[in-house]
Amino acid sequence: MPAEEPQASAPADLAAAASAAPARALREQLPGLEPDRQIDDWGRSERVERALDRTVYDFLYHYWFRAQVEGVEHVPGRGGALLVANHAGALALDAAMIAKAICQEQRQARQVWLLSDAGVQALPWLGMLATKLGVVSAHPANLQRLLFDEQALVLVFPEGGRATARPLSRRYRLAPFDPSFVTAAQSAGVPIVPIAVLGLEEAMPALAGALRLALPLPARVRLRFLEPVDAGRAPADSLAAELRGLIQDNLLELVGNRRSVWLG
Repeated sequence: MPAEEPQASAPADLAAAASAAPARALREQLPGLEPDRQIDDWGRSERVERALDRTVYDFLYHYWFRAQVEGVEHVPGRGGALLVANHAGALALDAAMIAKAICQEQRQARQVWLLSDAGVQALPWLGMLATKLGVVSAHPANLQRLLFDEQALVLVFPEGGRATARPLSRRYRLAPFDPSFVTAAQSAGVPIVPIAVLGLEEAMPALAGALRLALPLPARVRLRFLEPVDAGRAPADSLAAELRGLIQDNLLELVGNRRSVWLG
């Protein structure tokens, strides 16, 4: 007697099909994950930037740090320029506040790119987020492309990692500047805009070495944009030292005129 052929379980198949149909119909009604996303060649995402700006930067800039800005008109409304500032804080809140000031206060809002060590972008999750927010590895070719080819605004912190471990007792005493940024500005033929940042060294003080607070303190932040400097053909070392002295003098003036760390 021949063996009976296995029969499909009709009730089970019908149940599976019935449950899958509503799921497919629902999925067809859902939008794409990022239907309006705009990601450029560098991996920068306008959608991520807007979301972080509305939820974090806007609050910090207006209500937590109560940022005061002067001289933002010195930032060129078009064309490439290298922004050079003193560094304060491992979380790069100084970069975020500078970018926010240019977008908020400048007559013509512009994006700001931040140069960073290659190690930052290699960090899990944080590196991906940094890329989406406009952080670019500090390679000469990247700097040349942004400044010369794309005529962008690029922010650098010439003190490097030495500033993030500066103890509170030595706040606003700038470390020597790496002169490579001068060479980059000269090669691209763009001006250098010095920026003095006050308040964030108290907001995120180094407690022991590079250890910092998890959340910034509500210190009053002041940003002073200085007149653009033509890099010309001056020796990179001497111009870097001159710019460091210029920012240092302005920081000392801002500290001297400040009534309170918290009230400004």
